[in-house]
Amino acid sequence: MMKIKFWQNPRFRYGSMSTLLLCTALAILVALNALFTTLEKKNGWRLDYSFNAVTTQSEATLQILDDLAYPVHIYALFERGQEDLPLMELLDRYAAASDLVTWEQTSASLNPLLLSRFAGATSDDVVSTDSLIVYCETTDRFRVLSPTDFVSLSYDYETGDFAYANYTYESAITSAIVYVTQETIPVVYMIQGHDELDANTADVLTQLLMSNHYDVRFASLSDIELTTEDLVVFLAPVMDISSSELSKLSAFMSGGGSILFACDYTDPLDRMPNYQALLRAYGFLPMEGVVVASAQEPDTYYENNRLFLLPEMLSTDVTLDLLSAGSTTLLMATARAFETPGDTDNNLIVSPVLQSGDQSYLRSLTDGSTTLTRQEGDLDGPFTLALQARRAADTGDVSRAFIIGSTTLLTSDQLHAMTHTEEFIIRVVEFLLDSAPVDLGIMAKTAIRPQLSAESITLGSVLLVALPIAVLAAALIILLPRRHL
Repeated sequence: MMKIKFWQNPRFRYGSMSTLLLCTALAILVALNALFTTLEKKNGWRLDYSFNAVTTQSEATLQILDDLAYPVHIYALFERGQEDLPLMELLDRYAAASDLVTWEQTSASLNPLLLSRFAGATSDDVVSTDSLIVYCETTDRFRVLSPTDFVSLSYDYETGDFAYANYTYESAITSAIVYVTQETIPVVYMIQGHDELDANTADVLTQLLMSNHYDVRFASLSDIELTTEDLVVFLAPVMDISSSELSKLSAFMSGGGSILFACDYTDPLDRMPNYQALLRAYGFLPMEGVVVASAQEPDTYYENNRLFLLPEMLSTDVTLDLLSAGSTTLLMATARAFETPGDTDNNLIVSPVLQSGDQSYLRSLTDGSTTLTRQEGDLDGPFTLALQARRAADTGDVSRAFIIGSTTLLTSDQLHAMTHTEEFIIRVVEFLLDSAPVDLGIMAKTAIRPQLSAESITLGSVLLVALPIAVLAAALIILLPRRHL
C-alpha cells in the first residue's frame, strides 16, 4: 500500500515523467544534430554567416567543378586541433559540389611518405605543415598550396609596408584544380646561359605564371627541345647568344614559335650582334639611353621620381580588355625605349603597346654624364616602351613576339601589388601563345573585418533584449503549471 501511494505521489510522478521526457528530447536532439551535421557536410547545406562569406563558392568555381573531367583528391596537412576551420569548411563544399572532388585531413609529421611523394624541385612544390596538396591521378599532376597562397597583400603608400588584404582560398584551390586536370600545360622556358635573370630574381613572375596554369622551366637552349606550343622568354641577357642558338631559335620562329623579350637600358646590346639580329627579325630596334619623364607632365611619372614612368597604354590585342576594364596603371622603372616601327616587310606587323609622355626625353649617358637634366642633343618623346609583333612564315605559320624595356615590371612584387601589372603580363602571354588562360573571375574575400557602425549594432541590440525575454517566457510556460505542486 505504501509503495502504491509512493508511486502515486504527484511530485514523483510528474518529476519522473519530466525527467524521462527531457532525456528523450535530448537524445532525439543529439541524433538529429549528428544526422544534420553529416548531411550538411555531405551536401554543403551550411549557410555562411561570416562577414566576408569566405566559404561561399562563386558561380565560376561551381561551373568548373560541374565540367570537371578527372577525379581530384586534396590532402589537407593539418595537425588535429590546429585546423584552419574556414578552409576545412570550404573543402567540404568542394566535395559536396562535385563527386569527383574528395579530400582528407592528414598530418605531415605522421605521413613522411606523402611528403616525399609530392616533394618538388621548385619552391612552389615545397610541402609543409598547414599546406594543401591538390592531386589528379589521371594526369599525375599536383600543386602544393601553402598558407601564403591563401592571402593577398596590399601596399600602404603612407607606411611603405605590405599588409594582408584579402583571403584567396577559393581562387587558389580552384586554380589548382584547373591546373592539375588540364590535358596539357603550356611550357614557358626562361632561357639561361647568358647572364639572364635567374630563378630567384624572377620568382614573382614564375609564381604568377604557375598560378595561371603555365609550367615554368629555367633551362639553357642547348638542353631543351622546343615545340611551337612553348613560349621562350629572355630576361635581360647581357651575353650574346651563339650562332647555333640563333639557328635553333630561327627554326623555332619559322614553325610559329613565340618569344618574350625583356631588357633594361643598361644591357650592352651593342655587343650582342646575334641577339640583336633576333630582335630585328621582329622589327624591334632598341635605343641607347634611359627614358626620363618631363617635370611638366606629373601624371606620367610616380611621385617625384621621373625615372619611374607611368606609361600610356595604347589599344592593341594585348591591351584591349585592360582598357575596357580600366586596368591601365603600370609603372616602369628606368625604362629603355625602342624605335617606333615604320614600314616593314609584308610578312611582319609591329605595333606599339606602351608609350611615354609627350614631353619625355632620352638621356643617352654615353658621354659618362650621370645627370638626368635634359641636355642638348637628347631626343624628344614620346617613346615606345613596349612592342608586339607577328611574323608570318612561308609555310603560313605565324610567330609572335613581345618586347618590353624594363624587367622590374615583370619581377617586382611591389609593382604587382600596386598596379595592374599581373593582368598585363597574363594578357601578354595570352597574346604570345594565342590561347587565353582560364579566367576564373573569382573575387578575393576581404581579410579585414569592417568597423562597426550604428547600423551594424541594430541586430545585436535586438538580440540582446530578445534572448532574455525568450528565456523568461520559456521558464514561465514550464513553471506555471507546477505552481500548485
